[in-house]
Amino acid sequence: MRYSELSRLLAGVSQKMLTQTLRSLERDGLINRTVVPTVPVTVTYELTDLGLSLHQMLRGMKDWAETHMDDVLANRATYDSHVA
Repeated sequence: MRYSELSRLLAGVSQKMLTQTLRSLERDGLINRTVVPTVPVTVTYELTDLGLSLHQMLRGMKDWAETHMDDVLANRATYDSHVA
């Protein structure tokens, strides 16, 4: 994705925070940054194999949370009714 695409996708994230986060992810080996000397310069970011493996794991956690959210909320309500 290009920087501008990421910025639009993550509405509300400041330019400074997005830049710092992308640099950190690149440093950690989770993304690759590619600069193409066009006018204006084109910068794209893509997940590395390491980043893709993390994405798959986090996707699994997200799927689990979505599947079990009703159970979690019901357990909270049961717990809260006994504590209160």
